[in-house]
Amino acid sequence: MSSSTTGLLAGLLLALIAGTAGVGWLVLALLFGAVGYLVGAHLEGRIDLSSLLPGRSRG
Repeated sequence: MSSSTTGLLAGLLLALIAGTAGVGWLVLALLFGAVGYLVGAHLEGRIDLSSLLPGRSRG
């Protein structure tokens, strides 16, 4: 699935959440989405989050 298709689906899902549950749930969905993106990018090797985790040195 291309990035634009994924972005479109995410935008539609967030609009659905905002319309039905309210702004508070929209903010929570955005927060979870950002965390999910960071974890996925870390697992793919695009970013390195190991410096944020205490006691997890690879030395």
